Amino acid sequence: MGTKETQSNVLITGGTDGLGRACAVRLAQEGYRVFAAGRSAERRAQLTEHARQNSLPLEAIEMDVTSDASVERALGEVRAKVGAIDVLINNAGFGVYAVVEELAMDDIRRQFETNFFGVVRVTQRVLPEMRQRRSGRIIQMSSIAGKLAPPLFGAYSASKHAVEGLTDALRLEVYPFGIHVVLIEPGYIPTGFQSVAQEVSSSYAAKVESSPYQKVYKAYGRVRAGTDVKDTPEDCARVVLRALRDTPPKARYTVTRMARAASIGKRLLSDRRFDRQMIKRFGLDKAKREMERE
Repeated sequence: MGTKETQSNVLITGGTDGLGRACAVRLAQEGYRVFAAGRSAERRAQLTEHARQNSLPLEAIEMDVTSDASVERALGEVRAKVGAIDVLINNAGFGVYAVVEELAMDDIRRQFETNFFGVVRVTQRVLPEMRQRRSGRIIQMSSIAGKLAPPLFGAYSASKHAVEGLTDALRLEVYPFGIHVVLIEPGYIPTGFQSVAQEVSSSYAAKVESSPYQKVYKAYGRVRAGTDVKDTPEDCARVVLRALRDTPPKARYTVTRMARAASIGKRLLSDRRFDRQMIKRFGLDKAKREMERE
């Protein structure tokens, strides 16, 4: 492991809740000047108050990564206060969970607009200054779902697969300029992400009983309900801090034991064997037998 680079000004998208908020607080505690961007005025106010009470170099700013004007305005605000952005953490994202056949095209587009195009939009506007300085670090918050796709995760996983592909190319493109690009691949960590996903997926949940995929939905629900999770957003923040300080950093950092095991399995097993593991884990073999008896 190397030493911390001389980087101090950090911008985190989706930084006022969940993993982003945990990262913002942890990095501020470590002395980084952090700007946590988010859309919710209430969450921005809560984070700003937390920073004030704890004397943290942390400020919440308004940004919608799906809007060119909002991104430009927020970046202008940050630059006016601290000049250059040394570290960009692209964390903003959300998920809609439904089987592919039933996904509305608008819901797929919305996920890509935030999870993928939002990443591109902010990155393109930060890269020129990093390139001119010949330094900088970009951290992309992907997901283990960017390597494998559980049932109901088709659109979300597709958006994260896209982030992974984009990042692999970007890492090579900016290498000559001394810029490091890193992927973070968390597994399941309980945050506000899940409640938002449930809310935006509610129209699909309401139709489960009449869906031909009813047993697939219910099999997935049983697995998720029975998952015993001990990992926290702070665990992810510690990994992000390591990715910031490692010089040079690894291309990818996984978070949670489940994510590490899944990543190894995806790499070592054939697609057929890996699918068998997923079918068993998500109870799809049982669902198939039940449908065959009907």
